[in-house]
Amino acid sequence: MKKSKFSLLLVLTLVFSLFLSACSGGKDAGKDEPKEDDSATPAETSDLPQELRMLDSSEIPTMDTVLAEGSTSFTYINNVGEGLYRLGQDHKPVPALADGEPKISDDKTVYTFTLRDSKWSNGEPVTAQDFVYAWQRAIDPKTASPYGPYMMGGKIKGAAEITELGAAKKPYDLNTLGVKALDDKTLEVTLDKPVVYWADLFAFPTFYPQNQKFVEEKGEAFASNAENLLYNGPFKMTKWEGTDATEWVLEKNENYYNADQVKLEKITVNVVKDSNSAVNAFEAGETDMTGLLSSDIVPQYEGDDRMLSWMEPTVFWIKMNQKNKALANVNIRKALAQGFNKEDLAASILNNGSVAANYFVPKDFVSLNGEDFREKNGDIVTFNAEEAKKAWEAGLKELGVDKLELRYLGGDTESAKKTDAYIKNQLETNLPGLTINLESVPFGVRLERDNAMDYDLQFAGWGPDYGNALSFTDLWITDGGSNRMAYSNPKYDQLIKDAQGKLATDEKAQWEAQQEAERIMLGEDFGLAPVYQRAANILLNPNVKGLAIYNYGPDYSFQWITIEE
Repeated sequence: MKKSKFSLLLVLTLVFSLFLSACSGGKDAGKDEPKEDDSATPAETSDLPQELRMLDSSEIPTMDTVLAEGSTSFTYINNVGEGLYRLGQDHKPVPALADGEPKISDDKTVYTFTLRDSKWSNGEPVTAQDFVYAWQRAIDPKTASPYGPYMMGGKIKGAAEITELGAAKKPYDLNTLGVKALDDKTLEVTLDKPVVYWADLFAFPTFYPQNQKFVEEKGEAFASNAENLLYNGPFKMTKWEGTDATEWVLEKNENYYNADQVKLEKITVNVVKDSNSAVNAFEAGETDMTGLLSSDIVPQYEGDDRMLSWMEPTVFWIKMNQKNKALANVNIRKALAQGFNKEDLAASILNNGSVAANYFVPKDFVSLNGEDFREKNGDIVTFNAEEAKKAWEAGLKELGVDKLELRYLGGDTESAKKTDAYIKNQLETNLPGLTINLESVPFGVRLERDNAMDYDLQFAGWGPDYGNALSFTDLWITDGGSNRMAYSNPKYDQLIKDAQGKLATDEKAQWEAQQEAERIMLGEDFGLAPVYQRAANILLNPNVKGLAIYNYGPDYSFQWITIEE
């Protein structure tokens, strides 16, 4: 999520024991165990108003499922929409609009889903054709979906070919995409090859349906505000004025097929980018839930039961755009990757439980036979001022210059500005002749500039979209939909192709291919400068029970929340 998308399930009254096993560093937030079938047991009732007031740190860049690419969009899309599957309270994908499990062909490439009876918020039925339309729209090069080609390419039959033909400005046929409506209630999906995490894919917002008639009637106005959207999930938006809005409202969707299980009636969200202001609002009783706390706030709430803390499988890094001649030089990239003290950054600047990352696949994310993915490669890119300076001098000599000036694209939040200023100071101190010009912009603008590759250095982060290391390793294939920094290595590409293809059903071999790819990308090419793996901390009113926090895909689900004494 995430791409620069910024991103374990925690059910606040339920499952921190699960959370601790999934992502280390969590904090116990309850005693009860989760229900395996979360749709079967009614949520408890309360005499208190079932309304949640919460804060977010950024505006919503888009609510169009095929254009979304950041965790903020995915979170709210997840709460007002629904696909074939959803992530349940125990963080496992479970059938949603799919009426039970699909019929799967012997070669595990053809999935036939029967849809349950469900409706859009305008009362029209959700049909198999709604999925076909949305998926075709997401892969259509004319749409320029940032996630469609990434999530479908190499997975859904025909997706990669459509993308390639579009890039070559050759004719393509969307009907060659492996998705068909056999009738209103039957959807057939054909994969390129077996995909072990297929249920995770079909729970992801990119694969949600869209009502073709509504989308085409709205035209350019579609998804521009709350009135120009349809909803088929637990909630519907009753207030959202568009991408600049700093307040929006979600209310219970009475047309949701499982509405009886949703007890929360209303969610009011306000954007507050300053942690101190957020904390003041929380302490004044003006909000029930903050966004992520900045490092200076976290120590004040150590031991306070209202603060929830956990280690996310989210890694932040500095992307280096190799369209810049200087950054195409491996010695310059090595110098930048090794030229700042990330341990000091994590301990002194962040000071919130985050840890220095010398890798891009996070620790405590996926394991095989009890072994964490990180154990083989361990730390690949560590801080080393002496080695960084040597590489820097060699790179400058190769370029025939004695100084460099680079644009650094960062965020506009309080925490982002502190982090970026620290990195700027470290790099300019350790690499003589380097000047970094910081450009602090809102998240939506950063996504636009990332898509346009309008930066030299960019501070970005990634949370996984599904429960497999491939959610990180396939980011950096040549011309990949999420690459957008011109990194390319044929050896890396082949290893990931093998992991997604001939090794897909051999977990050990698949892992080894990905681990070698990570070593090449970071240890030989220095294609990326890893910074830290994020720990998350929020304040939550103890009356709020049942919030789910995920370690991939959307950040939160609100549908199981109740407000209790």
